[in-house]
Amino acid sequence: MRECNQGQFRRQVGFLRRQFLQGGGLPFTDVLSEDLVTRALTGIGVIWYDRIYSPLVTLWVFLGQVLSADHSCRAAVARLLAHRLSQGQSPCSAETGAYCQARKRLPEQVFSDVARQTGRALEDSVDPRWLWKCRRVYVYDGSAVSMPDTPANQRDYPQPDTQKPGLGFPLARLAAVFSLACGAVLELGICRYAGKGQSEMGMLRKLWDLFRPGDVLLADRLMCAWTEMVMLKQRGVDCVCRLTSHRAADFRRGQRLGPGDHVVKWLKAFGGSKGDHWPGDKRVVVLPG
Repeated sequence: MRECNQGQFRRQVGFLRRQFLQGGGLPFTDVLSEDLVTRALTGIGVIWYDRIYSPLVTLWVFLGQVLSADHSCRAAVARLLAHRLSQGQSPCSAETGAYCQARKRLPEQVFSDVARQTGRALEDSVDPRWLWKCRRVYVYDGSAVSMPDTPANQRDYPQPDTQKPGLGFPLARLAAVFSLACGAVLELGICRYAGKGQSEMGMLRKLWDLFRPGDVLLADRLMCAWTEMVMLKQRGVDCVCRLTSHRAADFRRGQRLGPGDHVVKWLKAFGGSKGDHWPGDKRVVVLPG
């Protein structure tokens, strides 16, 4: 990412954070409902008690803690205390122990399930005029994160083999599918950083059941791969991405449609492993322009 784009991105993030917090209350109360969180908890068999820090309130407070300039637990509890008083409810304790324990009790799967359900509910309610030519456009991208060097993290997300034992941090690969119409995350996944099936392309194959015929997938040049394009095309999904550096854009070949735009046929490359061979037609039409 270029320096100028980084500055613009930071300004946009700052603007969104102020928009979420300017009301002074708990964030996402208009889209993160009790019914939605209850369904997510029931789906994974979690039982909870009726208390101040219910799963829904804990999520609200945690989101406010992440978005606020002051990330401390004390400030997060203080915002909840102010919110309860503004709603005419009895005040809660200003101590942070109960909130920290409630946050630990939330299973990791709850966060991903709630994100999926919230995103899909938002997309289902978008104005059809926000679609591109009446088609849903999805954005797919991935990243990687490091985490504290604990035995549990090393067991579930071990460091790459290229790092010497004891010198690296646990790494995880993240991938998500966004709705271009509303900007919400509709599907997401997390896996180990290295290993078979742990690449961004491998994660995409686990997430693309979300796509329906007529959808469009927008991705970076890593998506410019023959196999994934064909598999998406078989699902009725079109793919838009930049041309990878491994393929040359020769505009002297193919059907020219306009400046920087032409139709070419890619032949399936043989010579790899047995699993790389593709049955049927060995051609695919792409629009790299």
